[in-house]
Amino acid sequence: MGYTQANQHRRRSEGGLTAHNMQGLVGSWGAPKRERSGWTNPHSLREKMQSNGKPNVGYVVSAWPRLSETFILNEVISIERLGVRLRIFTTKEAEGKVANTKASEVHAPVTCLSLKHNPRAIGQSCIRLFLRQPVRFCQTVLRALRYRRWGVLRCFFQATYLAEILVRESLTHLHAHFAHDPTLVTMFAHYLTGIPYSFTAHAKDIYVKTSPKLLRAEAETAQAVVTCTEYNRRYLSTQIGSANNGKLHCIYHGLDLSEFKFCSPWTVDGEPPVILSVARLVEKKGLSDLISAADILRQRGRRFHVEIVGDGPLRQRLEEQVRRLGLNDHVRFLGPLPHERLCRIYQSVCVFALPCVVAPDGDRDGIPNVLLEAMASGVPVVSTPVSGIPEVIRAEVEGLLVPPNSPQTLADALDKLLNSAELREQLALAARAKIETCFSIERNSAQLLSLFQSVRADENTLSV
Repeated sequence: MGYTQANQHRRRSEGGLTAHNMQGLVGSWGAPKRERSGWTNPHSLREKMQSNGKPNVGYVVSAWPRLSETFILNEVISIERLGVRLRIFTTKEAEGKVANTKASEVHAPVTCLSLKHNPRAIGQSCIRLFLRQPVRFCQTVLRALRYRRWGVLRCFFQATYLAEILVRESLTHLHAHFAHDPTLVTMFAHYLTGIPYSFTAHAKDIYVKTSPKLLRAEAETAQAVVTCTEYNRRYLSTQIGSANNGKLHCIYHGLDLSEFKFCSPWTVDGEPPVILSVARLVEKKGLSDLISAADILRQRGRRFHVEIVGDGPLRQRLEEQVRRLGLNDHVRFLGPLPHERLCRIYQSVCVFALPCVVAPDGDRDGIPNVLLEAMASGVPVVSTPVSGIPEVIRAEVEGLLVPPNSPQTLADALDKLLNSAELREQLALAARAKIETCFSIERNSAQLLSLFQSVRADENTLSV
Protein backbone atom coordinates (compact mmCIF):
# COMPACT_ATOMS: atom_id res chain seq x y z
CA MET A 1 0.00 0.00 0.00
CA GLY A 2 2.97 2.34 0.64
CA TYR A 3 2.92 5.81 2.04
CA THR A 4 -0.65 6.55 1.07
CA GLN A 5 -3.31 8.77 2.53
CA ALA A 6 -4.52 5.78 4.49
CA ASN A 7 -1.14 5.48 6.18
CA GLN A 8 -1.11 9.20 6.87
CA HIS A 9 -4.54 8.90 8.48
CA ARG A 10 -3.33 5.97 10.59
CA ARG A 11 -0.30 7.97 11.64
CA ARG A 12 -2.43 10.94 12.68
CA SER A 13 -4.76 8.68 14.65
CA GLU A 14 -1.80 7.41 16.66
CA GLY A 15 -0.70 10.92 17.51
CA GLY A 16 -3.54 11.80 19.86
CA LEU A 17 -4.72 9.18 22.35
CA THR A 18 -7.79 9.91 24.42
CA ALA A 19 -8.17 8.98 28.09
CA HIS A 20 -10.20 5.96 27.00
CA ASN A 21 -7.43 4.91 24.57
CA MET A 22 -4.84 5.40 27.29
CA GLN A 23 -6.66 3.16 29.72
CA GLY A 24 -7.08 0.44 27.10
CA LEU A 25 -3.44 0.69 26.05
CA VAL A 26 -2.08 0.49 29.57
CA GLY A 27 -4.38 -2.40 30.33
CA SER A 28 -3.26 -4.23 27.21
CA TRP A 29 0.30 -4.28 28.48
CA GLY A 30 -0.71 -6.71 31.21
CA ALA A 31 1.80 -7.66 33.88
CA PRO A 32 4.89 -8.88 32.03
CA LYS A 33 7.37 -11.09 33.81
CA ARG A 34 10.41 -9.33 35.17
CA GLU A 35 13.81 -10.45 33.99
CA ARG A 36 16.67 -8.95 35.98
CA SER A 37 16.07 -5.19 35.88
CA GLY A 38 13.58 -5.22 32.99
CA TRP A 39 9.99 -6.11 32.29
CA THR A 40 10.22 -7.68 28.84
CA ASN A 41 10.49 -11.45 28.84
CA PRO A 42 12.90 -12.28 25.98
CA HIS A 43 11.42 -15.75 25.50
CA SER A 44 7.99 -14.23 24.87
CA LEU A 45 9.38 -12.53 21.77
CA ARG A 46 9.51 -15.90 20.03
CA GLU A 47 5.78 -16.26 20.56
CA LYS A 48 5.28 -13.06 18.54
CA MET A 49 6.95 -14.46 15.43
CA GLN A 50 4.84 -14.75 12.33
CA SER A 51 3.52 -18.15 11.36
CA ASN A 52 6.18 -18.27 8.62
CA GLY A 53 8.91 -18.09 11.27
CA LYS A 54 10.10 -14.65 10.16
CA PRO A 55 10.65 -11.81 12.66
CA ASN A 56 8.37 -8.77 12.92
CA VAL A 57 10.73 -5.86 12.41
CA GLY A 58 10.46 -2.14 13.01
CA TYR A 59 12.65 0.02 10.75
CA VAL A 60 13.69 3.40 12.18
CA VAL A 61 14.85 5.96 9.59
CA SER A 62 15.25 9.73 9.38
CA ALA A 63 12.50 10.47 6.84
CA TRP A 64 10.39 8.42 4.45
CA PRO A 65 10.52 8.20 1.54
CA ARG A 66 13.72 10.15 0.82
CA LEU A 67 14.86 10.45 -2.80
CA SER A 68 18.55 10.48 -1.85
CA GLU A 69 18.18 7.22 0.12
CA THR A 70 16.96 4.83 -2.56
CA PHE A 71 19.17 2.15 -1.02
CA ILE A 72 16.92 2.00 2.06
CA LEU A 73 13.79 1.82 -0.10
CA ASN A 74 15.31 -1.04 -2.11
CA GLU A 75 16.17 -2.88 1.10
CA VAL A 76 12.70 -2.47 2.61
CA ILE A 77 10.98 -3.73 -0.55
CA SER A 78 13.29 -6.72 -0.75
CA ILE A 79 12.95 -7.61 2.95
CA GLU A 80 9.15 -7.53 2.61
CA ARG A 81 9.38 -9.84 -0.41
CA LEU A 82 11.22 -12.31 1.82
CA GLY A 83 8.10 -12.52 4.00
CA VAL A 84 9.07 -10.20 6.86
CA ARG A 85 6.35 -8.01 8.35
CA LEU A 86 7.70 -4.48 8.68
CA ARG A 87 6.66 -1.26 10.35
CA ILE A 88 8.49 1.99 9.47
CA PHE A 89 9.17 4.79 11.95
CA THR A 90 10.60 8.18 11.00
CA THR A 91 12.34 10.65 13.29
CA LYS A 92 11.53 13.59 10.99
CA GLU A 93 8.60 14.87 8.97
CA ALA A 94 8.28 13.61 5.41
CA GLU A 95 10.10 15.77 2.88
CA GLY A 96 7.87 17.55 0.38
CA LYS A 97 10.22 17.00 -2.57
CA VAL A 98 10.27 14.77 -5.65
CA ALA A 99 8.90 11.41 -4.57
CA ASN A 100 10.07 7.96 -5.57
CA THR A 101 7.08 6.12 -6.97
CA LYS A 102 8.66 2.81 -5.90
CA ALA A 103 7.53 3.73 -2.38
CA SER A 104 4.04 2.59 -3.42
CA GLU A 105 5.38 -0.99 -3.46
CA VAL A 106 5.97 -0.88 0.30
CA HIS A 107 3.21 -2.41 2.43
CA ALA A 108 4.57 -1.34 5.84
CA PRO A 109 2.63 1.41 7.62
CA VAL A 110 4.63 4.56 8.39
CA THR A 111 4.58 6.38 11.73
CA CYS A 112 6.25 9.73 12.32
CA LEU A 113 7.91 10.06 15.75
CA SER A 114 8.68 13.77 15.36
CA LEU A 115 8.32 15.76 18.58
CA LYS A 116 6.91 18.65 16.56
CA HIS A 117 4.33 16.36 14.95
CA ASN A 118 3.29 14.45 18.09
CA PRO A 119 3.93 16.63 21.18
CA ARG A 120 0.80 15.52 23.06
CA ALA A 121 1.17 11.81 22.30
CA ILE A 122 4.83 11.86 23.29
CA GLY A 123 4.04 13.67 26.53
CA GLN A 124 1.38 11.10 27.36
CA SER A 125 3.79 8.26 26.57
CA CYS A 126 6.34 9.72 28.99
CA ILE A 127 3.78 9.92 31.79
CA ARG A 128 2.49 6.39 31.26
CA LEU A 129 5.96 4.86 31.07
CA PHE A 130 7.08 6.70 34.20
CA LEU A 131 4.01 5.55 36.16
CA ARG A 132 4.35 1.95 34.99
CA GLN A 133 8.13 1.50 35.10
CA PRO A 134 9.60 4.41 37.11
CA VAL A 135 13.02 2.80 37.67
CA ARG A 136 13.55 1.87 34.05
CA PHE A 137 12.23 5.22 32.84
CA CYS A 138 14.54 7.17 35.17
CA GLN A 139 17.57 5.03 34.30
CA THR A 140 16.97 5.67 30.61
CA VAL A 141 16.42 9.40 30.89
CA LEU A 142 19.60 9.66 32.99
CA ARG A 143 21.48 7.88 30.21
CA ALA A 144 20.22 10.54 27.81
CA LEU A 145 21.03 13.45 30.15
CA ARG A 146 24.64 12.38 30.61
CA TYR A 147 25.42 13.53 27.05
CA ARG A 148 24.23 17.09 27.86
CA ARG A 149 22.75 17.63 24.41
CA TRP A 150 19.16 18.55 23.62
CA GLY A 151 19.28 16.42 20.47
CA VAL A 152 19.99 13.29 22.52
CA LEU A 153 17.21 14.10 25.00
CA ARG A 154 14.81 14.69 22.12
CA CYS A 155 15.62 11.19 20.88
CA PHE A 156 14.72 9.84 24.32
CA PHE A 157 11.28 11.51 24.15
CA GLN A 158 10.71 10.05 20.68
CA ALA A 159 11.72 6.64 22.03
CA THR A 160 8.96 6.74 24.66
CA TYR A 161 6.36 7.08 21.91
CA LEU A 162 8.03 4.29 19.94
CA ALA A 163 8.16 2.04 23.02
CA GLU A 164 4.38 2.03 23.42
CA ILE A 165 3.82 1.20 19.77
CA LEU A 166 6.38 -1.61 19.90
CA VAL A 167 4.56 -3.43 22.67
CA ARG A 168 1.16 -2.89 21.09
CA GLU A 169 2.31 -4.06 17.65
CA SER A 170 4.20 -7.14 18.93
CA LEU A 171 7.39 -6.24 17.08
CA THR A 172 10.30 -8.52 17.87
CA HIS A 173 13.28 -6.62 16.49
CA LEU A 174 14.30 -3.05 15.60
CA HIS A 175 16.68 -2.02 12.85
CA ALA A 176 17.83 1.59 12.42
CA HIS A 177 19.49 3.25 9.45
CA PHE A 178 22.16 5.86 10.30
CA ALA A 179 24.04 5.98 13.58
CA HIS A 180 22.83 9.40 14.74
CA ASP A 181 19.18 10.14 15.59
CA PRO A 182 17.51 6.96 14.26
CA THR A 183 19.87 4.68 16.20
CA LEU A 184 19.70 6.85 19.33
CA VAL A 185 15.90 6.59 19.30
CA THR A 186 16.20 2.84 18.75
CA MET A 187 18.74 2.40 21.55
CA PHE A 188 16.57 4.27 24.06
CA ALA A 189 13.51 2.25 22.95
CA HIS A 190 15.56 -0.87 23.66
CA TYR A 191 16.34 0.37 27.17
CA LEU A 192 12.64 1.06 27.74
CA THR A 193 11.30 -2.24 26.35
CA GLY A 194 14.13 -4.78 26.17
CA ILE A 195 13.43 -5.40 22.46
CA PRO A 196 16.73 -6.18 20.68
CA TYR A 197 18.04 -3.96 17.91
CA SER A 198 20.65 -3.62 15.20
CA PHE A 199 21.66 -0.66 13.07
CA THR A 200 23.32 0.17 9.76
CA ALA A 201 26.01 2.87 9.77
CA HIS A 202 26.66 4.72 6.53
CA ALA A 203 28.90 7.77 6.06
CA LYS A 204 28.31 11.25 7.51
CA ASP A 205 26.51 9.69 10.46
CA ILE A 206 29.72 8.01 11.68
CA TYR A 207 32.39 10.43 10.43
CA VAL A 208 30.70 13.70 11.44
CA LYS A 209 27.40 13.42 13.29
CA THR A 210 28.04 10.78 15.98
CA SER A 211 30.78 11.05 18.59
CA PRO A 212 32.94 7.99 19.37
CA LYS A 213 31.36 7.93 22.83
CA LEU A 214 27.86 7.62 21.38
CA LEU A 215 29.00 5.09 18.78
CA ARG A 216 30.43 2.89 21.50
CA ALA A 217 27.25 3.13 23.56
CA GLU A 218 25.10 2.20 20.56
CA ALA A 219 27.35 -0.72 19.62
CA GLU A 220 27.55 -2.07 23.17
CA THR A 221 23.79 -2.55 23.45
CA ALA A 222 23.09 -3.47 19.80
CA GLN A 223 22.87 -7.13 18.85
CA ALA A 224 24.57 -6.35 15.50
CA VAL A 225 26.19 -3.42 13.74
CA VAL A 226 25.99 -3.37 9.95
CA THR A 227 27.83 -1.07 7.59
CA CYS A 228 27.87 -0.77 3.82
CA THR A 229 31.62 -0.89 3.08
CA GLU A 230 34.72 -2.67 4.33
CA TYR A 231 36.29 0.78 4.65
CA ASN A 232 33.60 1.75 7.18
CA ARG A 233 33.92 -1.59 8.96
CA ARG A 234 37.64 -1.02 9.53
CA TYR A 235 36.97 2.50 10.81
CA LEU A 236 34.19 1.38 13.16
CA SER A 237 36.38 -1.39 14.56
CA THR A 238 38.77 1.32 15.81
CA GLN A 239 35.95 3.35 17.37
CA ILE A 240 33.67 0.92 19.20
CA GLY A 241 36.20 -1.16 21.11
CA SER A 242 37.55 -4.65 20.52
CA ALA A 243 34.82 -6.25 22.65
CA ASN A 244 32.21 -5.17 20.09
CA ASN A 245 34.11 -6.07 16.91
CA GLY A 246 32.39 -9.44 16.67
CA LYS A 247 29.13 -7.60 16.09
CA LEU A 248 30.40 -5.80 12.98
CA HIS A 249 29.13 -6.93 9.58
CA CYS A 250 29.68 -5.50 6.10
CA ILE A 251 26.60 -5.88 3.89
CA TYR A 252 26.67 -3.89 0.67
CA HIS A 253 23.65 -1.97 -0.61
CA GLY A 254 21.94 -3.85 -3.39
CA LEU A 255 20.15 -2.97 -6.59
CA ASP A 256 17.04 -4.48 -8.14
CA LEU A 257 18.81 -5.30 -11.40
CA SER A 258 15.51 -5.67 -13.27
CA GLU A 259 15.22 -1.87 -13.17
CA PHE A 260 18.50 -1.28 -14.98
CA LYS A 261 18.63 -2.45 -18.57
CA PHE A 262 22.20 -2.95 -19.73
CA CYS A 263 22.79 -0.96 -22.91
CA SER A 264 25.90 -0.96 -25.05
CA PRO A 265 27.96 2.14 -24.30
CA TRP A 266 27.08 5.25 -26.27
CA THR A 267 28.35 5.51 -29.82
CA VAL A 268 28.83 8.62 -31.96
CA ASP A 269 25.58 9.65 -33.63
CA GLY A 270 26.30 13.28 -34.45
CA GLU A 271 25.25 14.62 -31.05
CA PRO A 272 27.83 15.73 -28.44
CA PRO A 273 28.40 12.97 -25.87
CA VAL A 274 26.83 13.51 -22.45
CA ILE A 275 28.83 13.22 -19.23
CA LEU A 276 26.30 12.54 -16.47
CA SER A 277 26.64 13.13 -12.74
CA VAL A 278 23.96 12.41 -10.14
CA ALA A 279 24.44 13.69 -6.60
CA ARG A 280 23.30 15.85 -3.76
CA LEU A 281 24.99 19.18 -4.37
CA VAL A 282 27.29 19.03 -1.35
CA GLU A 283 31.05 19.29 -0.85
CA LYS A 284 31.86 15.57 -0.70
CA LYS A 285 30.56 14.91 -4.22
CA GLY A 286 33.41 16.89 -5.83
CA LEU A 287 31.20 18.58 -8.42
CA SER A 288 33.31 21.74 -8.43
CA ASP A 289 36.17 19.56 -9.74
CA LEU A 290 33.88 18.17 -12.45
CA ILE A 291 33.00 21.68 -13.61
CA SER A 292 36.68 22.65 -13.64
CA ALA A 293 37.45 19.51 -15.66
CA ALA A 294 34.70 20.49 -18.11
CA ASP A 295 36.46 23.83 -18.60
CA ILE A 296 39.71 21.99 -19.41
CA LEU A 297 37.91 19.75 -21.93
CA ARG A 298 36.36 22.77 -23.63
CA GLN A 299 39.77 24.41 -23.91
CA ARG A 300 41.00 21.25 -25.67
CA GLY A 301 38.22 21.64 -28.23
CA ARG A 302 36.28 18.58 -27.06
CA ARG A 303 32.54 18.43 -27.94
CA PHE A 304 30.45 17.34 -24.92
CA HIS A 305 27.68 18.23 -22.50
CA VAL A 306 27.70 17.76 -18.72
CA GLU A 307 24.32 17.10 -17.09
CA ILE A 308 24.08 17.23 -13.29
CA VAL A 309 21.03 15.67 -11.63
CA GLY A 310 20.27 16.57 -8.02
CA ASP A 311 19.89 19.50 -5.67
CA GLY A 312 21.50 20.75 -2.50
CA PRO A 313 23.01 23.68 -0.62
CA LEU A 314 25.87 24.24 -3.09
CA ARG A 315 23.69 24.66 -6.17
CA GLN A 316 23.96 28.46 -6.33
CA ARG A 317 27.74 28.35 -5.89
CA LEU A 318 28.16 25.70 -8.57
CA GLU A 319 25.92 27.58 -11.00
CA GLU A 320 28.00 30.69 -10.39
CA GLN A 321 31.16 28.70 -11.17
CA VAL A 322 29.61 27.61 -14.48
CA ARG A 323 28.75 31.22 -15.37
CA ARG A 324 32.20 32.49 -14.35
CA LEU A 325 33.92 29.93 -16.58
CA GLY A 326 31.56 30.58 -19.49
CA LEU A 327 30.27 27.01 -19.53
CA ASN A 328 26.54 27.72 -19.82
CA ASP A 329 26.41 25.95 -23.20
CA HIS A 330 28.21 22.91 -21.82
CA VAL A 331 26.89 22.31 -18.27
CA ARG A 332 23.23 21.93 -17.29
CA PHE A 333 21.66 21.47 -13.85
CA LEU A 334 18.55 19.28 -14.14
CA GLY A 335 17.54 19.37 -10.46
CA PRO A 336 16.11 16.32 -8.63
CA LEU A 337 14.41 13.81 -10.92
CA PRO A 338 12.12 10.82 -10.29
CA HIS A 339 13.93 7.50 -10.15
CA GLU A 340 12.14 6.16 -13.25
CA ARG A 341 13.29 9.10 -15.39
CA LEU A 342 16.84 8.75 -14.10
CA CYS A 343 16.87 5.09 -15.14
CA ARG A 344 15.96 6.21 -18.69
CA ILE A 345 18.69 8.87 -18.71
CA TYR A 346 21.33 6.25 -17.93
CA GLN A 347 20.43 4.62 -21.27
CA SER A 348 21.40 7.68 -23.32
CA VAL A 349 24.62 9.03 -21.80
CA CYS A 350 28.24 8.33 -22.68
CA VAL A 351 30.09 8.55 -19.35
CA PHE A 352 29.20 8.83 -15.66
CA ALA A 353 31.44 10.97 -13.43
CA LEU A 354 31.41 11.34 -9.65
CA PRO A 355 34.75 12.73 -8.38
CA CYS A 356 34.09 12.27 -4.64
CA VAL A 357 36.31 13.98 -2.04
CA VAL A 358 36.63 14.04 1.73
CA ALA A 359 35.00 17.31 2.85
CA PRO A 360 36.80 19.66 5.27
CA ASP A 361 34.52 18.51 8.13
CA GLY A 362 35.42 14.86 7.47
CA ASP A 363 32.22 13.98 5.63
CA ARG A 364 32.64 11.42 2.85
CA ASP A 365 30.67 8.90 0.85
CA GLY A 366 30.46 5.16 1.42
CA ILE A 367 29.73 3.66 -1.99
CA PRO A 368 27.39 6.08 -3.78
CA ASN A 369 24.33 4.22 -4.99
CA VAL A 370 24.32 6.16 -8.26
CA LEU A 371 27.70 4.63 -9.15
CA LEU A 372 26.12 1.18 -8.85
CA GLU A 373 23.14 2.28 -10.95
CA ALA A 374 25.33 3.68 -13.73
CA MET A 375 27.49 0.53 -13.76
CA ALA A 376 24.41 -1.70 -13.88
CA SER A 377 23.11 0.31 -16.85
CA GLY A 378 26.24 -0.08 -18.96
CA VAL A 379 27.60 3.44 -18.47
CA PRO A 380 31.40 3.58 -17.99
CA VAL A 381 32.29 5.42 -14.78
CA VAL A 382 35.00 7.75 -13.53
CA SER A 383 35.38 8.32 -9.79
CA THR A 384 38.01 8.63 -7.05
CA PRO A 385 39.51 6.11 -4.58
CA VAL A 386 37.71 7.71 -1.63
CA SER A 387 36.23 5.59 1.15
CA GLY A 388 34.60 2.40 -0.16
CA ILE A 389 34.63 3.26 -3.88
CA PRO A 390 37.65 1.02 -4.70
CA GLU A 391 35.61 -1.91 -3.35
CA VAL A 392 33.31 -1.65 -6.36
CA ILE A 393 35.66 -0.08 -8.93
CA ARG A 394 39.11 -1.49 -9.57
CA ALA A 395 41.09 1.04 -11.59
CA GLU A 396 41.16 0.21 -15.32
CA VAL A 397 38.95 -2.87 -14.69
CA GLU A 398 35.39 -1.75 -13.77
CA GLY A 399 36.04 1.96 -14.28
CA LEU A 400 38.63 4.70 -14.03
CA LEU A 401 39.81 6.17 -10.72
CA VAL A 402 41.56 9.53 -10.41
CA PRO A 403 42.99 11.30 -7.36
CA PRO A 404 40.45 13.47 -5.50
CA ASN A 405 40.68 17.27 -5.88
CA SER A 406 42.42 16.91 -9.25
CA PRO A 407 40.42 18.49 -12.12
CA GLN A 408 43.33 18.05 -14.56
CA THR A 409 43.56 14.27 -13.99
CA LEU A 410 39.76 14.01 -14.08
CA ALA A 411 39.71 15.80 -17.45
CA ASP A 412 42.36 13.38 -18.76
CA ALA A 413 40.28 10.36 -17.68
CA LEU A 414 37.10 11.76 -19.26
CA ASP A 415 39.01 12.55 -22.46
CA LYS A 416 40.37 9.00 -22.51
CA LEU A 417 36.87 7.53 -22.29
CA LEU A 418 35.37 9.93 -24.83
CA ASN A 419 38.12 8.95 -27.27
CA SER A 420 37.80 5.17 -26.98
CA ALA A 421 34.59 3.23 -27.66
CA GLU A 422 36.53 0.02 -27.08
CA LEU A 423 37.59 1.08 -23.56
CA ARG A 424 34.05 2.21 -22.74
CA GLU A 425 32.65 -1.18 -23.74
CA GLN A 426 35.37 -3.11 -21.89
CA LEU A 427 34.78 -1.21 -18.64
CA ALA A 428 30.99 -1.35 -18.95
CA LEU A 429 30.89 -5.15 -19.36
CA ALA A 430 33.20 -5.71 -16.37
CA ALA A 431 31.21 -3.24 -14.26
CA ARG A 432 27.88 -4.97 -14.93
CA ALA A 433 29.41 -8.32 -14.02
CA LYS A 434 30.68 -6.85 -10.74
CA ILE A 435 27.23 -5.49 -9.86
CA GLU A 436 25.55 -8.82 -10.64
CA THR A 437 28.07 -10.68 -8.49
CA CYS A 438 28.28 -8.44 -5.42
CA PHE A 439 25.41 -5.94 -5.41
CA SER A 440 22.19 -7.84 -6.08
CA ILE A 441 19.45 -6.68 -3.69
CA GLU A 442 18.11 -10.24 -3.33
CA ARG A 443 21.49 -11.58 -2.22
CA ASN A 444 22.28 -8.74 0.15
CA SER A 445 18.81 -8.59 1.72
CA ALA A 446 18.98 -12.32 2.39
CA GLN A 447 22.22 -11.64 4.31
CA LEU A 448 20.46 -8.99 6.38
CA LEU A 449 17.47 -11.23 7.10
CA SER A 450 19.84 -13.99 8.18
CA LEU A 451 21.37 -11.50 10.60
CA PHE A 452 17.94 -10.57 12.01
CA GLN A 453 17.14 -14.25 12.50
CA SER A 454 20.49 -15.00 14.15
CA VAL A 455 19.80 -12.16 16.57
CA ARG A 456 16.48 -13.81 17.44
CA ALA A 457 18.29 -17.07 18.14
CA ASP A 458 20.35 -15.33 20.79
CA GLU A 459 17.49 -13.49 22.51
CA ASN A 460 17.74 -15.65 25.63
CA THR A 461 20.96 -13.75 26.40
CA LEU A 462 19.22 -10.38 26.41
CA SER A 463 20.29 -8.22 29.34
CA VAL A 464 19.06 -4.70 29.93
